[in-house]
Amino acid sequence: MVDIKPEYKPEGLEGAGYFATSLSKVVGLARANSLWPLPFATSCCGIEFMATMASHYDLARFGSERLSFSPRQADLLMVMGTISKKLGPVLRQVYEQMAEPKWVLSMGACASTGGIFDTYSVLQGIDRIMPVDVYIPGCPPRPEQVLEGILKIQELAKNEDIRRRHSPEYKAMLANYGLE
Repeated sequence: MVDIKPEYKPEGLEGAGYFATSLSKVVGLARANSLWPLPFATSCCGIEFMATMASHYDLARFGSERLSFSPRQADLLMVMGTISKKLGPVLRQVYEQMAEPKWVLSMGACASTGGIFDTYSVLQGIDRIMPVDVYIPGCPPRPEQVLEGILKIQELAKNEDIRRRHSPEYKAMLANYGLE
């Protein structure tokens, strides 16, 4: 008989033939490995995202194979490219239509800060209209950076408490954006 010792053993109840853990850890693991991204691409960052989805980088390895083009079925909003002030309300409506839990990834300099377009018509970062969880820098960012951003979102999804979205702090943060 071989005695196998795990290198890392999470907290939980164990016995012969079973191991029990908390429900929040199981739910977090399921959420992290089954993200359904909604790509909201307006310019060149969208092309880099397409390269990330292609066979060379293969985003499907990380559980994000199924892209959702309906906000009601997505849980990760990926904003890529220049967002004009006229497009801001449309993007916010897409965010509001997503069900909880939801995460937002801002990809590239334009979505994060307005990029080189410091003009009256360009929104200087989507964090002015919605909360952002992960920023990916670059103009445009490389596919490796996109993969790292997805991994950061997965860590957030995995470690988030099930009840965090109902906390007073989370509701206060949404109230700062005028969201319910």
